[in-house]
Parts: sequence; C-alpha cells; structure tokens
Amino acid sequence: MNVVALICARQGSKGVPGKNTKLLAGRPLIAHAIGHARAVRRVRRVIVSTDSPAIAALAVEAGAEAPFLRPEELARDNSPEWLVWRHALEYLRTAEGGYPEALLVVPTTSPVRSPADLDRCLETYASGEADVVITVTDARRSPFYNMVTLDAQGGAHLVNPVGDGPHRRQDAPAVYDITTVGYVARPEFVMEQPGLFAGRVRAVHVPAERALDIDSPLEWTIAECLVARQKERS
Repeated sequence: MNVVALICARQGSKGVPGKNTKLLAGRPLIAHAIGHARAVRRVRRVIVSTDSPAIAALAVEAGAEAPFLRPEELARDNSPEWLVWRHALEYLRTAEGGYPEALLVVPTTSPVRSPADLDRCLETYASGEADVVITVTDARRSPFYNMVTLDAQGGAHLVNPVGDGPHRRQDAPAVYDITTVGYVARPEFVMEQPGLFAGRVRAVHVPAERALDIDSPLEWTIAECLVARQKERS
C-alpha cells in the first residue's frame, strides 16, 4: 500500500505554549510523532505541515520532510484541520501527479502511542470497508449518567436523558473517546467530503495508557511520567 504520513504542527498553541518544540524526555514533542510514523513499515514518506520555519527545521532533523509552509489562514486557532489535510494532499497531487492510497495522520499530541497502533489502523483501512479509520479509547465518563449541560438559570440537565431507557450504569451503551493516536483517510474522500463522519468510519481501540492527548500542562506532566515508564520497560 502506498501510504504517506502527515504530521500537522503549527507554532501557535494555547493549552501548552510552544508544545511542538518543547522537550519531552529530551526530544521535541514533534520528534516523537515523526519517530512513530517512520517506524511504520508501510509509510513511504513522512511530511510535516507547519507554518513555522523553526518547526520545519526540527522536523527535517528528526527525519521527516517539510516541503512547504502552511499558509496563515490554515494556521489559526479556528482553522479546521480537515482543510490542512486537503492542503497537504493538494501538494502531493501537484508534486507526484496523484494521491497516495492512504493518508496516515499522526498528531503530535499523543507521544505515548505505539507504532503498532498505527499499523492496526492501516490494517483496518486495508480491509476496504472504510473511508476513514479513527482511534478510540474507553470513555472516562458516560453521557447517559455523568455529563450535564447548564441552562441560562444554572440548572443542570443530562446530555442524554435516559427516560425509560437503562437505569443502571452497567446497562448503558458503551461509549468511547476519540483519541489523537492516529487517523487513516482515503485521500479522495478528504478532498470531496466536509468531514470525518460524512462517510464510512471504522475505529481501532487503543488502551488508555497509550491514548493520552496533550492539551494542558497537567497532561504534559502525565506524558512525562508515561514516557519515562516506557523507557524503563524497554
């Protein structure tokens, strides 16, 4: 299978400022994602999409390509990442005359993933039954019992009122959190459709200890502990 890995790493970050270049276990955060992508046998190229020359230089040093800088309109806080995927695919179509068979997106924010998790995503995609493969992990809270919205008066209401449905947590439908461990997408689907769930979506389950998504200083601290534990076990 012809697979290109894409790593999206803009310079702006509100939750953890400068997180893509911040050192985690002695390496820039982005270098962890690049290492995971390069360890996947099917991956032919690892491309980084960034708006930062400094991040681009780190990416090249870590073994990836940074063949373009992302335009400003795709590097804002509210820029849809789906459009960033499209931008990278447009580059590949221009540079290579066509799309790869699969785009493997490897976010920088999951440094405790295993390359084997990405391999499983590609295996699921190779079955031919999905336009997109996402990664999920067991949800920490159930929207049927543990999640509420607040109205204008401060009243709390269940997100999913159970009504006459299950009244025990054990009987509620299983729910999962989408993780940033990895995504696989059919390039033509990305170019033609408005988002992930516009087509056939399959999921690969990842255990919680490999599904951390860094979006806050607390999660960064947890990542440091988990990466240190991984090193001790290797």
